[in-house]
Amino acid sequence: HLSAQGFPVISIPKTMDNDVFGTDYCIGFSTAVSRSVEAINALRTTVESHERFGVVELFGRRSGETALLAGFLAQVDRTVIAEAPADLDRLIPLLQRDKATDPASYAMCVISEGATLGGSAAGDLSKPASRRSDIGVGRRLANAIEERTGAGTVMQELAYLMRAGEPDAMDRLAGFAFGALAIQLLQRGIDGRMLAVLGGSYSHVPIDTLLGGVKGVDVARLYDTDAYRARLLDVDRMPMFIY
Repeated sequence: HLSAQGFPVISIPKTMDNDVFGTDYCIGFSTAVSRSVEAINALRTTVESHERFGVVELFGRRSGETALLAGFLAQVDRTVIAEAPADLDRLIPLLQRDKATDPASYAMCVISEGATLGGSAAGDLSKPASRRSDIGVGRRLANAIEERTGAGTVMQELAYLMRAGEPDAMDRLAGFAFGALAIQLLQRGIDGRMLAVLGGSYSHVPIDTLLGGVKGVDVARLYDTDAYRARLLDVDRMPMFIY
């Protein structure tokens, strides 16, 4: 709006969900993933010692990028993202098999807050939570696991802990770089632009680019909808953050 009124504006993409259309990277994403991986690995010791199913819910109402990458880096058994509904008639047996074949008899699952649950085991749990005060999808998944298997679960909603504290090194670097580029563009008389990382390089695009589409996980390329796992190992000539 300000840019349309002629005010010199440079916008900087900042969201831990990394879902701004027109840029490969948003400030906050790396920190959120780092916090999530650390928390998942910390929780793993409790889940393992109690021989339970672990369910970790991460922010990501419309995009599952944070859950996809955090689950992959923490090497959890299954990851459910916002872009691909989960059939509990398939997911729960997979988790049961993971637990049964693990030497420590436990299994871990990460789920995006915006994920949807389907299948006969879902019952009336299929609808995503409409408000933060509603029972989250992580708790609903944990309840379904307990009802189906009779085994206990450890459920943790990381929520705002994902974005708490100091930024990590990557976000500090991106913040400094975006800030410097914004000032440099304004000094050159250039405005009405959104800063971006494209193909691994800092760049800028028209400020209304973010209105031109929706950014999320490329399910066909990066996610196995049958196994509920990331497919991120074909990395030749891929950008650093894969997306």
